[in-house]
Amino acid sequence: MRIWDVDPGYLDRKRLLAEHQELHGLYNVVVLGKKGFANHPETMRWRPNLSALVARHACLVHEMILRGYRHQSPLDRVESPPVWPDGYIDLPFQQFLLLEGKYAGKDVGRIPLPGNTQTLWAQNKYSVMARQPNRVRLIGQAVAEGSIDFKALAAELVLVLRQIPREGHLVNALDHMWGYVSQWDKRPAKPSLLLALIGKLALANQITYLIHSTALGELARFLENQPSDNAVNTL
Repeated sequence: MRIWDVDPGYLDRKRLLAEHQELHGLYNVVVLGKKGFANHPETMRWRPNLSALVARHACLVHEMILRGYRHQSPLDRVESPPVWPDGYIDLPFQQFLLLEGKYAGKDVGRIPLPGNTQTLWAQNKYSVMARQPNRVRLIGQAVAEGSIDFKALAAELVLVLRQIPREGHLVNALDHMWGYVSQWDKRPAKPSLLLALIGKLALANQITYLIHSTALGELARFLENQPSDNAVNTL
C-alpha cells in the first residue's frame, strides 16, 4: 500500500489506478474500522488526516478524468479544510527516485519525471501561481541561480500544492495558461469550463508545456463540487 505525495500527474497508469484502489481501502480501514492494513505505516500516517486523504482522492479523480476515465466511486466529503500529515514515508525527492526505478524501460505518467530543478519548476509553475503568485518570481530566480536544489524544491512544491488557492489567484493562473491556446477557441467565462477547454486544446494541439503541467489536473478539484466529464472508461 502506498499513497504518494507527489502530484498524480507523475504516476503512470498502473500506479495511478493502484493508488486510487489502495486509497479506498485505506479509507475503509479508517472509517469503517476494518482490520486489514490497520497498522500499516500509511494507515498510521493518514488516520488522523482523513480530510487530506479525501483531498488526495480528489486529485487522483481529476487526473484520471483528464486521462479519459469516468470515476464512479466517490468518497464521503469532509467539510473541514484538509489537514495534511506532518511527515512522509519517503521524502518527495525520494518518491521521484522510486518512480524513476519503477519506470525503467516502461511508459511514464502524463508528466515526465523531472531530471532537474528547471524541469520540476516548469511543470509546477502554474500550480504555484494559483496559490502564491508572489513566490513564482522568487522560486524562478532561485532555480535560475542554482540556489535551490532538487530536494528542497520538491519538498516546497508538495507543501504549496496542498494549499487551497484564492479564486483571483487561480483565475490569474488560468489566464496565463489560456494564452498558449487562445488562438483556437473563445474563452469561456466559467473557470471550470476554462480549465477543461485549456486541457482539451492543449492535448489536441500538443502544447507540451501545458500537457506536462500539474495545474492541468490538480486545479480542477477547486473549481466544482463534483467532477463531471464525458470520458469513456469506468472505475
